[in-house]
Amino acid sequence: MNSIKAQTNVPSSPKKFNVFAHVKYEHLVAGVSGGVASTLILHPLDLIKIRFAVNDGRTATVPQYRGLGSAFTTIFRQEGFRGLYKGVTPNVWGSGSSWGLYFMFYNTIKTFIQGGNTTMPLGPTMHMLAAAESGALTLLLTNPIWVVKTRLCLQCDASNCTEYRGMIHALGQIYKEEGIRGLYRGFVPGMLGVSHGAIQFMTYEEMKNAYNEYRKLPIDTKLATTEYLGFAAVSKLIAAAATYPYQVVRARLQDHHHRYNGTWDCIRQTWRYERMRGFYKGLVPYLVHVTPNICMVMLIWEKLTS
Repeated sequence: MNSIKAQTNVPSSPKKFNVFAHVKYEHLVAGVSGGVASTLILHPLDLIKIRFAVNDGRTATVPQYRGLGSAFTTIFRQEGFRGLYKGVTPNVWGSGSSWGLYFMFYNTIKTFIQGGNTTMPLGPTMHMLAAAESGALTLLLTNPIWVVKTRLCLQCDASNCTEYRGMIHALGQIYKEEGIRGLYRGFVPGMLGVSHGAIQFMTYEEMKNAYNEYRKLPIDTKLATTEYLGFAAVSKLIAAAATYPYQVVRARLQDHHHRYNGTWDCIRQTWRYERMRGFYKGLVPYLVHVTPNICMVMLIWEKLTS
């Protein structure tokens, strides 16, 4: 009897906090799959967007194009089909790892906030917070890959500005010549650009939730393919319209043909010589690129994690 009483008085050991309790690796796999597939198909548009974005009209080594069609034909004529896929290796690595890490971090943070209850709505503020935290963590891990991608995309045979033999060579050369700071060029505007993903995912999640609530269904109810595509496209367009200038600043800081004394100097010079138009260079190929890109990525993510 005493032993039973003693056992009942023994305090239960506290539950250990498990940081991996809410991690679901299928989100990593889905993000990698979507990022790789969309990049392989749409990389030429990304390359053209970067070349437009860094064209300040004052740098001779940057090629000049009259428009999207002109860029395609000029690159193909001067650099061949391979020219349209310059920088594709780091882009595949970057997009695959970024989307994989982003979705994994986002789902983990969101589920943690919900306490494991996926039917609990978070609201715009918490959706934006989860997306912003995911974006910051992802950028911290992947920024060097984006620096390499930008520089390989800007190697133009016609301008004799080829300096890197490939992704690994570029990583080594940048580190050798510029140190760790060179691999993190564009990091500050990239962090500002975390707002892009935050706005996009907040809009996407809120539209899905509102739609399911309108249908009087739980917010985690799966949707039809066309509904995912529509919500993904609208959320991307809203985020792009609000935040695109950071991408121009980031690309110019990562471009080794330009020299700026930091983010503010890049913003100041762009405004001085090009005004507001300079901050929106490359917007058309960007929208043509990212709209089907995000639709494909989000659809693969939703279908593989259902």
